[in-house]
Amino acid sequence: MNGTEPVRAFHLRFGSHNLVDPFKEFIEKVLALKGINHLLLECNTSFVFESYPEVTGGTLTKQDAREIAAVCKNNGIRLIPLFQCLGHQGWGGARNSILKAYPEFDETPHVPLDAKWPEIFCRSWCPEHPDVNQLVFELMDELIDAFRADAFHVGMDEVYEMADDNCPRCKGKDRADLFAKAVNDMYRHLVKDRGVEMFIWGDRLNDSEKMGYNQWEGDTFGTHKAIDLIPKDIVIMDWHYEKLDAYPSIGNFIEKGFTVIPTCWFKTDAGLDLLKESKRQAKEHGAEGKLPGMLVTSWNNWDKESIERFINMNSNCFECDEKLNELDELYRTMDVITEQLMERM
Repeated sequence: MNGTEPVRAFHLRFGSHNLVDPFKEFIEKVLALKGINHLLLECNTSFVFESYPEVTGGTLTKQDAREIAAVCKNNGIRLIPLFQCLGHQGWGGARNSILKAYPEFDETPHVPLDAKWPEIFCRSWCPEHPDVNQLVFELMDELIDAFRADAFHVGMDEVYEMADDNCPRCKGKDRADLFAKAVNDMYRHLVKDRGVEMFIWGDRLNDSEKMGYNQWEGDTFGTHKAIDLIPKDIVIMDWHYEKLDAYPSIGNFIEKGFTVIPTCWFKTDAGLDLLKESKRQAKEHGAEGKLPGMLVTSWNNWDKESIERFINMNSNCFECDEKLNELDELYRTMDVITEQLMERM
């Protein structure tokens, strides 16, 4: 992370050519005016890829990306593309566009396509398949070049399908080693070869039993030991969406030598509590520089109506908590968190 200004980051999923114009207005009239200086843009396969057009799962074009990047740059916002790697290759048993085009990459091809949780949460690609990295790296390169990005987020949250007993390559292998291999492969390409900063979600590196987290915010399957097997200059985004008694992973990442960005969702009280506790732990470790700011995520579907509503919102319009829906809460959370970061970081 560069610079002394606190990181005030906002995340959303976006991959629509038809929404580019209102989205650019959203950047200028909401994000920039609210003091957001980092935009984590999760496009995944919702991009018109030239290298592998068969994996295109959306309509966002290279020209669209260039225009979005230009608006961000003109407004002092660092744009970081996010592309979900390893896990989240579909929902439930359904495959995303990568695994539809290349089913041989599927870690669990035997699982029915209509399977639901708890049989499967979502599919992964096999980190040991000899051909998967070539495809993934070329997709990353297209996104980096299209957005003219100096950083890249590889996702990798909620990865559960690894070392499957039916996988001829991964069966019997240690999940922490497999997870670390995937991270390190991406690190070599992104950081060493492309010279961009690398970001990752933190949940699979958190020991649930030790830290008291559930299976979503922490690991119960054996990947958490990978924390000692990956480079320390990878920036960790550690998400916690509910107010908890403690958030020990923040201090643990700092103690391990990582830069960590605590991450909240739309619950304002939970976000403020996470920020307060994160700052306390950073100060306790004498490493305030390892906590550069905070990220507010959004997981709603961004259509034209929701973008326009956000643009037309005013933080003074909130009458009472009972009347707020998730989009209103998200706006208020971003408003309050960015204000706190501007005043106190």
